[in-house]
Amino acid sequence: MSDHDGQPSNRLRKELPAELPPARPPAEDAPSSDTPAGEAPEGDRSASAGLTGRDRLFAGLWPPRLTRAQLIVALLLFGLGFGLAVQVASNSESDGALRGARQEDLVRILDELDDRTQRLEDEKQGLEKQRDELENSSDQAEEARRQTLEKERQLGILAGTVAAQGPGITVTIEDTKGAVEADMLLDAIQELRAAGAEAIQVNGVRVVAGTYLTDSDKSVSVDGNKINAPYRFQVIGKPQDLEPALNIPGGVVQTLEKEQATVTVEQSSKIVVDALRAAERPDYARSSSQ
Repeated sequence: MSDHDGQPSNRLRKELPAELPPARPPAEDAPSSDTPAGEAPEGDRSASAGLTGRDRLFAGLWPPRLTRAQLIVALLLFGLGFGLAVQVASNSESDGALRGARQEDLVRILDELDDRTQRLEDEKQGLEKQRDELENSSDQAEEARRQTLEKERQLGILAGTVAAQGPGITVTIEDTKGAVEADMLLDAIQELRAAGAEAIQVNGVRVVAGTYLTDSDKSVSVDGNKINAPYRFQVIGKPQDLEPALNIPGGVVQTLEKEQATVTVEQSSKIVVDALRAAERPDYARSSSQ
């Protein structure tokens, strides 16, 4: 090896491959190869540089690119949200009166609920007692006849075919403005029934299960009988249950007082309900024993 070959530059040239022909210059319209991967070309960067963040967000969201599964999930979520909103609204309306009630009013409502529970328990015990008496009586036929007569008397009171007397209350509604309507009196009747009223008459008209009330020329008709203010309810039942039922927050008394009517409730140990209803024979129903 000569000294010329021993030089580093000559040795390096011999070890390298043959030189490649020079590459063709890139086309003018092709993007430069100097652009790093993942970056937009210079023209696109200049175009997007003028967009604001809001414009970019809108361009990404619209037009929407939803699949069928995403659309179904969106509809289900909408239905669930709508149902929850309706439920919350209904609960807010029903609980509005209780939220604004005073402590003594809430205690009164709880006492009324306890009284209703006790009445149902007493009724259950009475029925069980009748069953035991019928099963254990030596003369079951006579015991059954006695219970039948007692039941007939009770049903006669409920149907309004017989007079009744007992403890209860008298409710007088003065309506000088003529603002009391049939639905308000109906609310009073329903509240009294829920509190355990066993017999009711209004201005000499017996109230039974099929009683209806309508408005009639600034007055009220009960089963087609026109009555005028003052409206006087005679109610037989436990006075300690009947009076609080009318005075609950948002109840009958407060509703009538908002209409500028005056409500007076008097308890009595003896209330007479003597207005009678004629027994009506049903057109189609017959006793199964016949």
